[in-house]
Amino acid sequence: MATDTSSTTEVGSYFISNYPPFSQWTSEAVAEIDAAWDAGETDPVPLGMYLHIPFCRKRCKFCYFRVYTNQNANAIASYVEAITSEAKMLAAQPAVEGRDLDFVYFGGGTPSYLSSRQLKFLRESLEESFTWETAREVTFECEPGTLSLDKVQALSEIGITRVSLGIENFDDDILEENGRAHLSPEIFKAYDWIQQVGFPQVNIDLIAGMVGETEENWQSCVEKAIELKPDNITIYQMELPHNTVYSQQIKDQGVASPVADWPTKRRWVSEAMDRLLEAGYHVSSGNEMVSDLETDRFVYRDNLFRGSDILALGVSSFGHFQGVHYQNLDAIEEYQAAVTAGGLPINRALRPSDAQRLIREFVLQLKEGAVDTAALDAKFSTRTLEEFSEALANQQRAGYLEIDGDHVRLTRKGLLQADSLLPEYFEPEYRRVRYT
Repeated sequence: MATDTSSTTEVGSYFISNYPPFSQWTSEAVAEIDAAWDAGETDPVPLGMYLHIPFCRKRCKFCYFRVYTNQNANAIASYVEAITSEAKMLAAQPAVEGRDLDFVYFGGGTPSYLSSRQLKFLRESLEESFTWETAREVTFECEPGTLSLDKVQALSEIGITRVSLGIENFDDDILEENGRAHLSPEIFKAYDWIQQVGFPQVNIDLIAGMVGETEENWQSCVEKAIELKPDNITIYQMELPHNTVYSQQIKDQGVASPVADWPTKRRWVSEAMDRLLEAGYHVSSGNEMVSDLETDRFVYRDNLFRGSDILALGVSSFGHFQGVHYQNLDAIEEYQAAVTAGGLPINRALRPSDAQRLIREFVLQLKEGAVDTAALDAKFSTRTLEEFSEALANQQRAGYLEIDGDHVRLTRKGLLQADSLLPEYFEPEYRRVRYT
């Protein structure tokens, strides 16, 4: 696993989103998720759903997700039919049957690549198996250039409650250099349509340190984001995961990393935090600023980080069910063939131990900036502060965190590099393995 021991942004996996590392999940463990579906009794946790829509207009040069470009209507229709069939199989599992969805997340790829008619058809098809009328949150990722007023209205009609607009940057040259499909005029048109229709929550994404970023432009991006007045602003620090265009150029051609170094990116994010605090926003995590801490809850993230059940639909989609991690087949042809053959398209899985579940929930909640260890003690019948005493002491001495009774809180220094701190809490054998 890569850590930022140097200041250069090198190729590697930095962003921690699960534990044990994905590289440790196996096809042999698929039997574990099969057993979980058949369980007679289930732990009383919320149930959510993640739907992966893998289509995009272009592949960004920093993208490492499973995406497909230039797909026609027939290809999309076939994929929607496969998701519908998968949903029917999931809804029929004994441990799923009759349960209500508490949250739903449409990710990608670009979910908004689908047309208004395709979106409505997807909703109608899925309603044969699941409804999200009971859900507290239904999030939908959008690329600005794929939106129209008609499509935004369709999102509202199918029950989307949280729109996430992938702006990333407002400068056209930077957007083009990094392979984004949209340009700045499309950002403002899309945002205007979103405001016209109205949603309970609107999120926008920015990325600090994209190739070509400058001091002046970053400050301008932050100001433009404030002018839009979204409910949530997510700021990522540009990375170079394996299998991106930029990463391949570095490895194959020996070119220097084109991404801003870590100290620069952290400073830019810290300056953005200060400016957003001045504008009335609040820190919700190391990546997120929100206008109201009480109402602007990211329900999907909160449940993901706390071990709730999440059904995975679509190619390469990740799920978690009754203590078992799993991922679907990661090639669209194999995924659709498996579903057509009448089987759940699961590729690999892992059932973590109780100790590993504790590590997972501790490190993921630490990314939010604070952990209530008393809640973890009660859930896992342990003493969390004792379990992680060495790592906590090391990071407290280094100024990354503070401990106040049962609460562990990251300092600003810790928030800005939270992911690099987390491997110290891993079991020793997983601290240096490849993450993905």
